[in-house]
Amino acid sequence: MLIGGGLGALWAASVVWLGARVIELPIFALTPMLLVAFLGPGLVIALMVFWSAMRRFGTDTLRDGEAPAKGTYADIDARVLRNTIEQVVLALCLWPSIGFLAADDGPGLLAALSIAFPFARIAFWIGYRISPALRLFGFSATFYATIFALLWAVGIWLF
Repeated sequence: MLIGGGLGALWAASVVWLGARVIELPIFALTPMLLVAFLGPGLVIALMVFWSAMRRFGTDTLRDGEAPAKGTYADIDARVLRNTIEQVVLALCLWPSIGFLAADDGPGLLAALSIAFPFARIAFWIGYRISPALRLFGFSATFYATIFALLWAVGIWLF
């Protein structure tokens, strides 16, 4: 688990560095970037909701609204969706401030976070389905990217 968390933190640090230092194209103005920054997270939630809905149609108990049996793929998928929604709420609360506080780096940070989010969440989903311990990479890659970007932005704003 420690390796997965460490690799996720390394991924997150790379995302922030790339967003702040590499993505400096003039098309990435802050206001338009804020309008599309949540496209990546939204697409992942749409995929997960669709996947869960399709699963419900194939099972009478799920179709009737019962909770999935603990430890089944349906249960894992519901947990992944719930955790992904938690990560999106965190992003909705912090990414706009990150974009603003990071000044010139803000649009690049938002672009990098938006692009990296779906990959990290899918890694979380796949890892969770293989073994719950393997979900740590995807969780860390998602959570730490937001936290590291916030720390970067606050550092730029303060200094």
